[in-house]
Amino acid sequence: MTEDIANNRFYAANLLRLVRLGQLSVKEAMLKYPKDTKDESLIAAYHALIHYEADEDIRAKDILYREEQDDYLEFIYTTLEKGEDLPQNIIDSYKEFYDFAPILHEKNVKGFWKSFWKNINVKDD
Repeated sequence: MTEDIANNRFYAANLLRLVRLGQLSVKEAMLKYPKDTKDESLIAAYHALIHYEADEDIRAKDILYREEQDDYLEFIYTTLEKGEDLPQNIIDSYKEFYDFAPILHEKNVKGFWKSFWKNINVKDD
C-alpha cells in the first residue's frame, strides 16, 4: 500500500468518525472526502456515508437500526484508520453504485473534465 492510500484512509476514517459522533455533517464530510480515489475501500466507505445520510429518517424512528448502522460505520472507520482494506463483501455490496458515486474531483482541468463526462454519462476511462 502506498503512503497516499494509507493517508487517505486515515483521513477518511476521521471524517466518518466525526460524522458518527455528530461533530460533522455528512455533506461536510463528502466535500472534504479524498478526491479522485481509485481505492475501492474508500469508494465503498463513501457509499456507506451516503447510505448513512439517506437513512436518517429511519435512524430517528428505529433505535435498533440506528445502533446497527452506527456500529457498521464505526467498523468501517476503524478498519480504514488501521490502513486495512474493507472486507470484500462490503466492497462488493456497493460496486453496482460505483458509476454513480458523486465523489468529487480535484479542482483542476483534469478534474473538470472528469466531472463533465460523468455528468453527461460518458465514461472517461
